[in-house]
Amino acid sequence: MNKNRLEAFSDGVIAIIITIMVLELKVPHEPEFSALVEKLPTFLSYVVSFIYVGIYWNNHHHLLHTSKRVNGAILWANLHLLFWLSLLPFATGWMGENHFAPATTAFYGIILLFAALAFNILQIKIIKEHGKEESTLAKAVGSGIKEKISLSCYFVGIPLSYFVNQWFGIALFVLPAFMWFIPDRRIEREIMKEDE
Repeated sequence: MNKNRLEAFSDGVIAIIITIMVLELKVPHEPEFSALVEKLPTFLSYVVSFIYVGIYWNNHHHLLHTSKRVNGAILWANLHLLFWLSLLPFATGWMGENHFAPATTAFYGIILLFAALAFNILQIKIIKEHGKEESTLAKAVGSGIKEKISLSCYFVGIPLSYFVNQWFGIALFVLPAFMWFIPDRRIEREIMKEDE
């Protein structure tokens, strides 16, 4: 099965997710800069989520670039990822509107955790389809240290947000975004090796 349809569908869903998030930013009724201060938590949660969606879009593109074909398991794993990403606008809005309240921040972390798990499942399905020895993705990911660090940040950040202080959780949720901000060079390097 060709991967082009999967990639086009995923790009469309991700574009809609970003559109929904920006539509959640409500315009202040007062024509003063001070009115923007009240919207700052909503705007900041939007910025973090936009960065995350951008990271997923970039890495999803790289992920599919390593794939020569897709099967039913990959299609379902991809839908699983898109499901969790589609909940980001809701979690973003809830967290921003409630000024990063502990429960809303913990819920945001839960969405990030399940999106990361879904991405890892998609990686596993792609590697399985192409064979662990032949898979460009398997060679690129290696031990998956970045993936493990990200999951650890979410696992620790969720209870910290709710039970200790939401700002500790937010710091742990932002850390993986810094790590993943630059598209995954491991995949790029492996693809360049194969092209040579």
